Amino acid sequence: MSEQRPEIANTVQTGKFKTNYHDVGSGYPVVLLHGSGPGVTAWANWNKLFPLWKEEFRVLAPDMMGFGFTERPKNPVFSMNNWVRQTIDFLDALHIEKCNLVGNSFGGALALSMAIKYPQRINKLVLMGSMGVSFPITYGLDRVWGYTPSFANMEELLELFTYDHSFATEELIKTRYESSMQPGFQESFSAMFPAPRQQGVEGMAGNEHYIRGIPHETLVIHGREDRVIPLENSLKLVQMIVNAQLHVFGKCGHWTQIEHTEEFAQLVGSFFKR
Repeated sequence: MSEQRPEIANTVQTGKFKTNYHDVGSGYPVVLLHGSGPGVTAWANWNKLFPLWKEEFRVLAPDMMGFGFTERPKNPVFSMNNWVRQTIDFLDALHIEKCNLVGNSFGGALALSMAIKYPQRINKLVLMGSMGVSFPITYGLDRVWGYTPSFANMEELLELFTYDHSFATEELIKTRYESSMQPGFQESFSAMFPAPRQQGVEGMAGNEHYIRGIPHETLVIHGREDRVIPLENSLKLVQMIVNAQLHVFGKCGHWTQIEHTEEFAQLVGSFFKR
């Protein structure tokens, strides 16, 4: 791991580009798929969970194509099919036949697509603040996807993400803002979700018929005060997925794993071990 940048960890070839990923602990593999905020990395989304799970699971967290420190291919096509392909290439490169899969927001839509297209590669599924169904785009998500780099804009986004704004510290705002300014980061990000951004929501919405056919034991998690992805999304998902259960965190925004880290780790860890 880079001493200068903890976001940069291991590298593996996935198709035509190299994926940056974290590999912590030992045990049954748990793959964590991050969200789609500006300056996001797998490290930023998940690092608080690494020390809590490393004794029980092998925790794997890749930067998806177009995000973080994964190599940016020339003329990339940002599509759910290509992110699914990267995830499968990632599992294959690490010789992981089957894993528990956790998807956050955009990563939830990706996890749903994985469960539909490659059900044999997933043991249990966790969806947190998940996309993957159609909904009218929220003010919060429109601001996230329409981000233009400035400290003030990043401060607004982190306050939109949290219920308790004390989590949006000046240090975190500075770190995420500086990350969003890394070479190539904003260019990729702005190309992913152009206006009208409702199209991006629909592009990540799975066919309800296929979602209803997902057989996996699924834990659906949402923050009650989420202003980015509506709680109604998770209510829809838990009604559609036959083996699903729902946990709603009160006094919680879009970042359940950050605002309620220990409770989240215990809840999901117990679900995986059960």
